Order: sequence, then C-alpha cells, then structure tokens
Amino acid sequence: MSSELIHVGFDNYLTLDRVLAVASPASAPMKRTVQRAKEQHRAIDLTSGRRTKAVVVMQEEWVTLIAITPETFHSRVASMKQAAAD
Repeated sequence: MSSELIHVGFDNYLTLDRVLAVASPASAPMKRTVQRAKEQHRAIDLTSGRRTKAVVVMQEEWVTLIAITPETFHSRVASMKQAAAD
C-alpha cells in the first residue's frame, strides 16, 4: 500500500489519504477544534514556531497545525495530482 505524501513546510509531510479537511484557524469552530485536540493530546504542530495559517483535520480526530495557507496546500495537492496524471 502506498501513500501520497504532501509537503507542508519545514521538511514536514502529511499523508493525503488521512486528510479529511483543511481550514483556516480563524473561525470559532476551528479554534474550539484545535483546543479540544490539544487537551486530548491529538494535536500535531508542524509550524516550527511560525504562525498557524491552516488547520488540517485528519482521521481519528487528529488535528495538524501547518504554516502554509489552505490555498497553498490545495495548489500543492492539485499540482501533485496533475503530475501523476501526466
């Protein structure tokens, strides 16, 4: 079984088959989701001390904080899929 990995900055990668959603961290529901994940020790901070620009909700209630925007994440996934199609 092979998993596609997506680069999320600072030599960190996420596996795409476990990603459920990518969202901005600014909304109140996402802030509550991140806080709940931190309390349950299910938050992974991949920002390397930078500002969190996107929250990646993953399977099994894991939440990943990344320092790239949701738009950048989407464009990386799209270009990766385009390269695979060619």
